[in-house]
Amino acid sequence: MRNQWILDVLADLQTFARDNGLSVLAEQLDDTRLVAATELALTGEGPAGNERGPARAAGDIAGGCRTGL
Repeated sequence: MRNQWILDVLADLQTFARDNGLSVLAEQLDDTRLVAATELALTGEGPAGNERGPARAAGDIAGGCRTGL
């Protein structure tokens, strides 16, 4: 989890965007956090025990199909 900091930074940026009325940016950052969590999970750097949750959500956002994982 040495790269967990990137998720924290993205969360801080999302909070800033929401607090300052930048709703489109906040929404994009939410998607970006899902992608980052997915990539970290795939490389073994993400949160333990929930690797499939972020991957499934990111696939939905990216237009991917569900595989029943």
